[in-house]
Amino acid sequence: MIQVENLSKTIENPPSRVDILRGISFEVPSGQFLAIMGASGSGKSTLLGLLAGLDTVTSGRITLDGTDITHLGEDAMARVRGKKIGFVFQNYQLVPTLTAEENVLLPAELSGMNSGSRQRARDLLERVGLTNRAHHYPVQLSGGEQQRVALARAFITQPPILMADEPTGNLDSTNGQHILDLLVQLNREEKATLVLVTHDRLLAEHADRILTLRDGLILSDELVPARVTS
Repeated sequence: MIQVENLSKTIENPPSRVDILRGISFEVPSGQFLAIMGASGSGKSTLLGLLAGLDTVTSGRITLDGTDITHLGEDAMARVRGKKIGFVFQNYQLVPTLTAEENVLLPAELSGMNSGSRQRARDLLERVGLTNRAHHYPVQLSGGEQQRVALARAFITQPPILMADEPTGNLDSTNGQHILDLLVQLNREEKATLVLVTHDRLLAEHADRILTLRDGLILSDELVPARVTS
């Protein structure tokens, strides 16, 4: 589903040069939950931005679901994001003038997927426990509720790839665990490929696999032992 080949990202501001990512390569098979870990400055957020086409690579190649996005223009990349990627941000990124339901609907409307979208939005809000908050605005919602709206929004277009950047970073431990549980549950139901950036090892251990970066290089790439559930 995701192929990264010899990917580098360098920022040059003569006479200085910063190598954020230094020739990393990996693949993510369809349906896998990959957590990307690393200390501040390791390159993990930059990597996620490159995978989402929000930044340009210095060298190397990125392929998403068979599409080489490395040198796509802004309009073409926007179309790819609309069809292939759902995104969950740390700070929710809800539109303040839209209700919860309208925020969830927005990606579907932007991508022209209007048929059945409103019912799907309502179904997703029900799945994240916010049916009774559908017509509330973000300012009327708690942080945990806003992130639940953001989760529903990320899945509205049924994207094959979901990316999450520190999705529990602004929440307390109880709300953070709830969001993580919902994210994992929705992802399994929707059968998306999930890439999550976090600095939290306990959160990362809910993934199928952990990729750890240090100084722009892959320090380790490990499978997480399957949990035994009753």
